[in-house]
Amino acid sequence: MPGRISPGDLRLFSEGSHAGLASILGAHLSDSGHRSGARFAVWAPNASTVSVFGDFNDWDPSACPMARTDGSGIWEAFVTGVAKGDRYKFHVEAPADGFEVDKSDPFAFHAEVSPANASVVWDLEYAWGDREWMSRRAAATALDAPVSIYEVHLGSWMRPPEGGRLFTYRELAPRLVEYLGRLNFTHVEFLPVMEHPLYASWGYQTTGYFAPTSRYGTPQDFMYLVDQLHRNGFGVILDWVPSHFPTDEHGPGYFDGTHLYEHEDPRQGFHPDWTSFVFNYGKGEVRSFLLSSAAFWLSVYHADALRVDGVSSMIYLDYSRGSGEWLPNHQGGRENLEASEFLRRFNERIYLDHPDVQTMAEEATDFPLVSRPTVLGGLGFGYKWDLGWMHDTLEYLRLDPAHRKHHHNELTFRMLYAFSENFLLPLSHDEVVHGKGSMISRMPGDDWQRFANLRLLYGYQFGQPGKKLLFMGNEFGQSAEWRHESALDWELLGQTRNAGVAQWVTDLNRLYRQEPALHALDCDPAGFEWIAADDREASVLSHLRKAPSGKNTFLLVYNFTPTPRHNYRIGVPSGGTWREMANSDSEYYGGSGLGNLGLVEAEAVRAHGREWSVDLTLPPLACLFLKSAG
Repeated sequence: MPGRISPGDLRLFSEGSHAGLASILGAHLSDSGHRSGARFAVWAPNASTVSVFGDFNDWDPSACPMARTDGSGIWEAFVTGVAKGDRYKFHVEAPADGFEVDKSDPFAFHAEVSPANASVVWDLEYAWGDREWMSRRAAATALDAPVSIYEVHLGSWMRPPEGGRLFTYRELAPRLVEYLGRLNFTHVEFLPVMEHPLYASWGYQTTGYFAPTSRYGTPQDFMYLVDQLHRNGFGVILDWVPSHFPTDEHGPGYFDGTHLYEHEDPRQGFHPDWTSFVFNYGKGEVRSFLLSSAAFWLSVYHADALRVDGVSSMIYLDYSRGSGEWLPNHQGGRENLEASEFLRRFNERIYLDHPDVQTMAEEATDFPLVSRPTVLGGLGFGYKWDLGWMHDTLEYLRLDPAHRKHHHNELTFRMLYAFSENFLLPLSHDEVVHGKGSMISRMPGDDWQRFANLRLLYGYQFGQPGKKLLFMGNEFGQSAEWRHESALDWELLGQTRNAGVAQWVTDLNRLYRQEPALHALDCDPAGFEWIAADDREASVLSHLRKAPSGKNTFLLVYNFTPTPRHNYRIGVPSGGTWREMANSDSEYYGGSGLGNLGLVEAEAVRAHGREWSVDLTLPPLACLFLKSAG
């Protein structure tokens, strides 16, 4: 039987540093020989009475009252006859205004399939087979590793042909493994799999911070999915949402007749963008709840990284709020000091207990040092999403090429800050929803030019320093905006140009993984050097990507117009042969087939301040990857 909560646990819980609450609170099965059942424990300090009821007592709220533990605010009960799979809830009463409510367990391991919302008694037994992966996963997400992420919403990636249902975690496993391998991605990132009442929230309105959604199966089914991905060499990143949670009655909100998990004042405790509650990061028990959730997914489910959603909304009190709609901090500023402190302590603890994982921040502002160590004043994340790069690049590429020369700095500006953080370059789900259209629909020109622009976009993404992320469907030019109600339009892969985009992404991933010059110094300024950033009239950019060894340097050249450019001379750092390793205009990808016949020889002709140069043919709306011989 799991141990009762100890004085040491209570101290850690209240001070906000307990990372193992999942083993203490919630429902835990026990079979000690003379007494089998389950121990239930729940935090409800302001309740007058709490009981647990469910399948095991005919859903009678009065049958199993719980006892308060030494004034701690934690209520406990051992109930005999409880079996795995039994549904349950907590009946909570409070003295204020006759408050009475039935709550799901915030620490439940499993839940009923929505729209039902009872918690389910469950165990977490599973025979993992990913020891080899776990022993080497630290290197797979390190700053010098190739990290190319395929972002997936499980319910709409692929669906059974018979319709009317979703694929299970186990059914998705072989399909994802095969597809990731075919396209050469290194990691998959799942939109939140944590239990959520509204499917249309894509998981971002979480109520079950310790339960994978039952829409696709059991906890063991999800473990199987992660296990299979690991056995086949793919890292798993989970979206995790500590920024807000929904107001559904069965959820953590107003749990014991008070604003227990959230701020009481709506100027701090309610988020207008998402009509959801905001966690009270100043409360130790709430910090322990969130810290335990994060640790749980890393330890129990073997996640390799957590992508933390909505960091900007956490660290700014006035995020999406007008005058009078927010409260300044005690220093009079707009920063949420308690949230920032929580994020620092969160990252310190995660990296202490799990030094082989990463945390990734979705942070859209210029808040300093997001991915820098806390000892240097940073928030301590491993990576930060470069949403500035995403915005500037997409705004530039949506322009008619004739006007791009007037916006050249939207491309070059990034290099002023590119190494201020450990950046990840995302083309995520957020860019293909809410009327924004698909990636291909945002590209200008006729059909040929739109696909050429899309291949150019991905070539530019993979040529830039920073890790990579593509949302599902982007990799083959999904024509419609993402719809969570249906699967991707897989039939498009039967179209020549869509198949060409998929092949281009496949080859970009292969090249990125194989060549240290394209990934090893993604987060180090030593790995990047401009050749020419100022040819705005031609809308051409050129730069180098360099390996730590100093060998096999890559020259990247981008032509952002539909005009082919012959005899375009570019300075290079050395003589010898420069081999054309990738050309987005190849007929193989649906392009026009213009290029440099596979290689060029550097000449002793001065250009761009260099003694050597190459004379290139630049294809229209295309990028070239050229590799030096030495």
